Amino acid sequence: MQLVAEALGAIAVVFNFIGYRQNEVNHYRLLSAIALCSVSLHFFMLDAMAAGVGCAMASIRNIIALRYRNNAIVYFFVALNIVFLLLEWFVLHHGPMIFIAYASSLIFTVGSIVIQDAAKIRRWFVLAEILGLIYAVSVGSIFGTIFNISNLISIFVKMYQAGELPVWRKA
Repeated sequence: MQLVAEALGAIAVVFNFIGYRQNEVNHYRLLSAIALCSVSLHFFMLDAMAAGVGCAMASIRNIIALRYRNNAIVYFFVALNIVFLLLEWFVLHHGPMIFIAYASSLIFTVGSIVIQDAAKIRRWFVLAEILGLIYAVSVGSIFGTIFNISNLISIFVKMYQAGELPVWRKA
């Protein structure tokens, strides 16, 4: 079962890598939705429900965003995140690490639909990816960890290319 879970994680990394190289936003959203669906299954197979739920919602959100982008969608997905967080915390009694996973999911949800400035999105997504990385490491997800590291590298490369990273100079 672990091998299948990690294979799904590897598929997610490949699709996400290809997705980040798309020039058309809807091509990115579609490939990202496939990657997120795959990594969601990966996390569910590792019994990491918070990440499984967050990635599943992100996959569905990306599919919906192919056609629709409005505040009602944001409110719906934020509410869904909160409902699942409360379910896991109060009913299923999962540990406090779920707060890290759901914080990451909420940042991605709001950032994907509300923020219009690419530089701001990248800055917020660095935080979301770091939170996702902490969660992936905490649940022992090899390809979840690789997924987040790969995303962070892609974001930092883009930030560097766009001149968004501070430049350190010799004194």
